[in-house]
Amino acid sequence: MITPETILTRKSVRSYDGRPIEAETLAKIEAFANETQNPFGIPVSFVFLDAKERELSSPVLTGEPLYVAGKVGKVPYGDVAFGFSMEHLLLYAWSLGVGSVWIGGTMKRELFEAAAGKGPEERMPCVSPLGYPAAKKSLRETVMRRGVGADSRLPGEKLFFCDSFDTPLSGKAPEPCSDLLEFVRWAPSAVNKQPWRVVLRGDRYHFYLKHDKGYTSDAVGDMQKIDLGIALCHFVLGAELNGLTASVQVADPGIAIPTGTEYIASVALK
Repeated sequence: MITPETILTRKSVRSYDGRPIEAETLAKIEAFANETQNPFGIPVSFVFLDAKERELSSPVLTGEPLYVAGKVGKVPYGDVAFGFSMEHLLLYAWSLGVGSVWIGGTMKRELFEAAAGKGPEERMPCVSPLGYPAAKKSLRETVMRRGVGADSRLPGEKLFFCDSFDTPLSGKAPEPCSDLLEFVRWAPSAVNKQPWRVVLRGDRYHFYLKHDKGYTSDAVGDMQKIDLGIALCHFVLGAELNGLTASVQVADPGIAIPTGTEYIASVALK
């Protein structure tokens, strides 16, 4: 069961102890993967791949017994939907003690795509290992985490705003929404760029993407839009855990935005 602690404590795991996932636990994860949905109604499918049997690996990982690969159609908002659905799955796995990490580039993509059965009208943006975290991180993982500042995040005043991008939201978010924004702040993102920006206007939270160059390709789609899907997942799940109903809509409020910023979606809470 996903809890607030699940969202706040999940970390990227690159060092695994090599044990196969217990059959009962894996069955729960597979069942969850078949049922998970996203607010955009876009199908995202998952394929579980035995690392040894399929001869799959990544140079940034050690000891991983299994991978999960996600696939989505080449459709508008497909990358955002993918980020939402896959993060929901990885959070559920973490609630069962199973570690993961988003992998979008450090792999032999053609091997994973073939193993996952990717069709011509699909993308397989990312995969993740699944396994039990090793008692001690590998030197490689320690160096990588330090390099991207994985254990730190931007302060809220750089991410969350009130009415416009000129006014930080600090101290102005109604309860329990400050907690939900903290869930967003600690969401994972490609090389820890944290590209989401959120503006509260009235009773709606408007999510924006602050673009960086080099995160878009035909194979992956827009990696930073996947990050926005992850952030939306954290916000929506957090709302549900606080007894709220979150309604995700695509309706640009017309707020003036900085150069290089793109509107993604809005969330109304009840």
